Amino acid sequence: MAAACTEPPQLQRLLERDPYLTPFRTDFQRRYSLFYNHLKNIEECEGGLDKFTKSYKSFGVNQLPEGGIYCREWAPGAEAVFLAGDFNGWNPFSHPYKKLEYGKWELFIPPGEDGCPAVPHGSKLKVVIRAQSGALLYRISPWARYVVREEDKVNYDWVHWNPPQSYIHKHPSPKRLKSLRIYESHVGIASPEGKVASYKNFTYNVLPRIKDLGYNCVQLMAIMEHAYYASFGYQVTSFFAASSRYGTPDDLKEMIDVAHSMGITVLLDVVHSHASKNSEDGLNQFDGTDSCFFHSGYRGNHQLWDSRLFDYANWEVLRFLLSNLRMWIEDYRFDGFRFDGVTSMLYHHHGIGTGFSGDYNEYFGLHVDEDALCYLMLANHMINTLHPECITIAEDVSGMPALCRPVAEGGGGFDYRLAMAIPDKWIQIIKELKDEDWNMGNIVHTLTNRRYEEKYIAYAESHDQALVGDKTLAFRLMDAEMYTNMSVLMPLTPVIDRGIQLHKMIRLITHALGGESYLNFMGNEFGHPEWLDFPRIGNNESYHYARRQFNLTEDDLLRYKFLNAFDRDMNRLEERFGWLASPQAYVSEKHEGNKVIAFERAKLVFIFNFHPYQSYVDYRVGIETPGKYKILLDSDAGEYGGHQRLDHNTEYFSEEFPHNYRPHSIMVYIPSRVALVLQNMDIPK
Repeated sequence: MAAACTEPPQLQRLLERDPYLTPFRTDFQRRYSLFYNHLKNIEECEGGLDKFTKSYKSFGVNQLPEGGIYCREWAPGAEAVFLAGDFNGWNPFSHPYKKLEYGKWELFIPPGEDGCPAVPHGSKLKVVIRAQSGALLYRISPWARYVVREEDKVNYDWVHWNPPQSYIHKHPSPKRLKSLRIYESHVGIASPEGKVASYKNFTYNVLPRIKDLGYNCVQLMAIMEHAYYASFGYQVTSFFAASSRYGTPDDLKEMIDVAHSMGITVLLDVVHSHASKNSEDGLNQFDGTDSCFFHSGYRGNHQLWDSRLFDYANWEVLRFLLSNLRMWIEDYRFDGFRFDGVTSMLYHHHGIGTGFSGDYNEYFGLHVDEDALCYLMLANHMINTLHPECITIAEDVSGMPALCRPVAEGGGGFDYRLAMAIPDKWIQIIKELKDEDWNMGNIVHTLTNRRYEEKYIAYAESHDQALVGDKTLAFRLMDAEMYTNMSVLMPLTPVIDRGIQLHKMIRLITHALGGESYLNFMGNEFGHPEWLDFPRIGNNESYHYARRQFNLTEDDLLRYKFLNAFDRDMNRLEERFGWLASPQAYVSEKHEGNKVIAFERAKLVFIFNFHPYQSYVDYRVGIETPGKYKILLDSDAGEYGGHQRLDHNTEYFSEEFPHNYRPHSIMVYIPSRVALVLQNMDIPK
């Protein structure tokens, strides 16, 4: 009972910050006890978390320094296990594994007489499982580091990856960033050409673009191997294998190394919320049973995603998933993770048919999957302990309290969570309301409604809004005219004008007001004109929409260059002043009639006039600090496709005239549909 009531050592700090959590003290105690007991058992039974999470070096097929091959698998439902491949002429029985305790199996293959490894680099392998039914099952090891698919085949093949000289990283990982400006990316579509682009292409053509745009972090999707390209990487088949469709593991290592040389942090979009149902080249039914890595029966299947669900209470599943994270950090030098599908993990209902209202009872009780939450706590504890420079992000739509607070407080341990309500709000506004009906208070509320001292990643849109069947913000704003009226040789139509101006304003106010980090999906910064659709039967296997037309920004005759330039300068301005790392903004105005929002953050003044046609001369804006102000960023500037209605040499002098609960104010000319950033020139730089 004492163990069951272990209290997080810093829980009181959490409860003082949010007293409404006090009735759920026992829930925090129970969750922390589960975490604490797992950690204690790992110390006692496995020699510590460090050793336990290095299991990727002993499970699967690994070459020993003296040339021998050591193989280990966990297959509790198997009657017998063998290794077959090119090395033994595909004899299914010549190399049997020895059965160990707890469903483990091991095999040692000594080096040849010449001292060379018995399993050469590049040779194909399969684990052969004799199921309880007597059937022989040919499986890819769950720990396989490289799998490939030949063009004439449906399934992937496991290829032993052990090159004589693997890529050696030359550049150190960047220090943990205070302001994260994330460029969400997909290697395969990162080219204007209709094909699967490569790691090499991303290294030499895309990374320089990201650096120039002012992003300091790349979040890579669809890296963990997935048999179905159109799954966007969210139906993982081989968790330890970097996708071979873009190149080799060394190509990915080089890509990350080059990013580090540019000072760019690299995050992996990790999918531990579920797994592909594939059995021939996935984890499903690895040992011939319905369970193994997953829950059996109904609980082991996600009814909407048609995928398998991990059994997070299982010791070997914890070993597998924690070691998976460790491998991506230490082998490839990823600087952290964005955990996908966290909401699905946290609740037994997986968020299906559930609208989270914010009632705290929704986050506690029997509907919470505390085994999954415990795994996330262990994962964040491991990363924070062994690699404290790494960053973790939770994709959670539910808003579970304390998810981004330290484990010692009873929290989930994440550094950031995605502000998922923000893109939904922008879509709703653009889709349902006339410009005159935009509600300034509602916009500000959505952008500032976040839990105190939990960091949020703000974004106007991510990959979710770029997928086929949906529309990006640019397409919602400009629609078909993007194909006909984006040339500077054409007259500026009202639709294109509105779209370009609002696109900039939406991004800047989201960037400056919405969180402690900012994210953009590749191509959306310049208003990519098409949705994203991968090759599939429904589109005749076309790559036409599975690409990013970066070339559009380089054509001086097209207006995409204006949006691209604004995004770049917006990021560079944040780099100078660090508003993302500053305390939350003070909003001095959200005027419904005038459609004006004004706020201060990082000693800058941000002013937005969302009115579709009304400009204001000598508009009074309240400020905290007196002085002489000048324009730093103006969405109406010519280089951003604006109408150049403001003189950037104008100086705005403060008055000792209190306004909107600020002790001073300035008088500013703000044209319609314009965003301004002003700096106090009297404050020492």
